[in-house]
Amino acid sequence: MVDAKLEAVPVVDIDEGIFKYVLIKVYGKEQTDGSEPSKLIVRGFNRAQWHSDIYDEVSSALLGLGLETECLGGGRIENRSDLKQIKVYGYSQGYGKADHIETRRLLLTKYPDHNITCSDEGY
Repeated sequence: MVDAKLEAVPVVDIDEGIFKYVLIKVYGKEQTDGSEPSKLIVRGFNRAQWHSDIYDEVSSALLGLGLETECLGGGRIENRSDLKQIKVYGYSQGYGKADHIETRRLLLTKYPDHNITCSDEGY
């Protein structure tokens, strides 16, 4: 059975420019067979001073829909849609480094025509 609330959550929601981002695992309602559906999402906003600002905002909104979350790490994104380029790099001091390769895979679902690169350099 599909969890409609979980399915309705967009995989990617990021701003333009350079900003912090978090990789979040979202859990749906436990199924009758005991399984717990989940999906990974990427969130990054210019308005956030800290990675925790992003996670707190997103987790609160999703909790209101009855969805639990877990932050898997963070980093930075440079989104240059004018050039069709996205760079994923760095880490979060509070949450650790997100899996940038997984983040890139998720970003490609929304930006398939962008050149998306990953790096462990920078903060």
